[in-house]
Amino acid sequence: MSRIEMNVVPAGWTQMELILLFFGWEACDPAHYWGPGVRDSYIVHYIHEGRGIVYMGDQEYKLTQGQGFVILPDTLIHYEADPKDPWTYSWFGFKGVQAKAFMQRARLSLEHPVYDARDTNTMERLYSEMVQASTYSGGDVMNQSLLYRLIAELISSSPVEEEEGQLHSNKEEYIRQAVQFMENRYSQRTSILDIAHAVGLDRTYLSGLFKERYGKSLQSFFLEYRMNRAADLLQNPGLSVSEVAHSVGYTDPLLFSKMFKRVTGVSPKGSRIRG
Repeated sequence: MSRIEMNVVPAGWTQMELILLFFGWEACDPAHYWGPGVRDSYIVHYIHEGRGIVYMGDQEYKLTQGQGFVILPDTLIHYEADPKDPWTYSWFGFKGVQAKAFMQRARLSLEHPVYDARDTNTMERLYSEMVQASTYSGGDVMNQSLLYRLIAELISSSPVEEEEGQLHSNKEEYIRQAVQFMENRYSQRTSILDIAHAVGLDRTYLSGLFKERYGKSLQSFFLEYRMNRAADLLQNPGLSVSEVAHSVGYTDPLLFSKMFKRVTGVSPKGSRIRG
């Protein structure tokens, strides 16, 4: 068995819409297996050659070259190589505030965790291109772009019915616009109504889309986004708590401290000590 894995989490990139955590490659021994177990991130596998079987939920999936599967966070999975023709695969682990949304666009879920690659040439090259990029200055940025190429390939490989796909696409676009507006305006006095107006939706409906997608309201999502950004800024010793508060849209440092502790469980000063 031959196995390689590289961890690639850049400093300060922990709160992003999508972040590559690690990637690897393995030529498995016959009947080599992993699990049953769970992981805490999304991990996409692509099969370069050979065969294997994946067990997830109540289903089993027999896969071969040109296919792949995704491990979902906190989801029990077991997979093993064929005893006569063991698979060789590469894998890519990632997280991010938009990770679940991207997987939904790719129609990868507990009910359907496998895919057939549309462009096998792209999938065959991704691992080696990430390895090469890791040797360069700025390789972490290059690897982020390669992660988006992977996601784009998964989305393009997904079977989407036209009518359902259009409805799904519209919802995705509303959410994307809302998130982009938050990213651009989190440092200013911005209300949930401002976000809804920017997208052109009723705020209750938009909040419902976020609840459906992320399991939390638009208000909770925006608050967590601001506090995650604040947590990054607090690691800069040159910024006071008051300056960090203003940087994420709070004119009242006491209110900011209260909200920060509500979201993170620690005070801004405590976060600094912990960091």
